[in-house]
This record gives sequence, structure tokens and C-alpha cells, in this order.
Amino acid sequence: MNFFKKIFKTQPPQKTDVKTAHSQNLSLDDLFVKNFIDKGGRFLYCQTKEEIIENLLNILELETWQKPLIFSEKLNKLTQNLSLSTSNDIANCDCFITKCEHLIAEDGSILFSSKQLKEHLLPIFPQNFIVFAKTSQLVHNKGESLTGVKNRYPKNCIPSNIAAIKSYNPLNESDDFMNYGNNNTKQLYLLLLEDL
Repeated sequence: MNFFKKIFKTQPPQKTDVKTAHSQNLSLDDLFVKNFIDKGGRFLYCQTKEEIIENLLNILELETWQKPLIFSEKLNKLTQNLSLSTSNDIANCDCFITKCEHLIAEDGSILFSSKQLKEHLLPIFPQNFIVFAKTSQLVHNKGESLTGVKNRYPKNCIPSNIAAIKSYNPLNESDDFMNYGNNNTKQLYLLLLEDL
């Protein structure tokens, strides 16, 4: 049998992974949203700042979160008129409202840095996140996201403490031994603003 294969140089048909083939046909934003939702993330698309405020209030009411933690001055200004009782103490808050560096399409993860997290590690934060992002923050992969961070900030101000949230269902235990002791899983709502 091998003799005929050598003569005719026939090879068995290659099996293609249906999931991979399907993912290659998706646009960048569709790929991110698909991977993000597959990992348990909650996604709300917004076209205006008013929609962001409305969705934020709906999330806080739905989840009955009373004391959000907000580090960003811009987000504090945005939420000032909402009569929210915010907290500056990580230990006394029930959710973290923040921005991010990038949305990574290849695996649906969200990249943060010290610009959002300050000097704190992700596991220290509350289990619940509400993240504001723009469609211009979408990138294909981790390499593009790190290059984007490097290019966005001056050389002497490149942020440290770069970390990503890769899973959005805190009840799922990861069976990947490479993640042992490094669990960055958070229940996460993403409010994505169209800016392109």
C-alpha cells in the first residue's frame, strides 16, 4: 500500500478544525465578542455616552451593587451626577468600574495596566468588574496589545503591572496547570462604545 502512495504521492485529506475555520472568517470585533461571550463575559454595545450611563445604572440595579470602586478621574466625572456612593477602598467595595488598555480578539481577553489598576494585582480586586472600552481598542492578539501599550505612552511613562482577565465565570475552575495560583477570573460586564 505504501508503494502506491509513494508513486502517486497522494496524501489523506487534511482535517480542518471547524471552529478555527469559522473564527478566521469573522471580523475583528465579531471574533472578540464571540470569544468574550464564550468565556462567560457579558457584553453591551453602546453608541452614545447616554447609553453607557443607562446601561451602567441598569447593571448596578440588576446586580444590587452599592459601593463601586473607581480610580479613573474621567469615569468619576461621568458618574458624578448618578448619586453613586463610590468607595476608594478595595476592601470595602462590591465592584470595580474601570477602563482598559486593549480588547484582544484571538482569545476574548481584556488587557489592563497600572494606568487602570495602579499598583494592585488583579486577584485583590472585587470579583465584579464593569469595564468601559471603545471599538478602537480592539487588537488581534497579545503582541499587538503590548506594542499598542508601548506606542501609546512616552518611553519614560510606560505602565507596569500589565495583566489580563481571560475568564469571566468565577465558578469555573481552570484545569490548565499553567494557571495554578494565578486566577484572574472576574465576573465582567463590558460596555463597548462605538468610536470608529
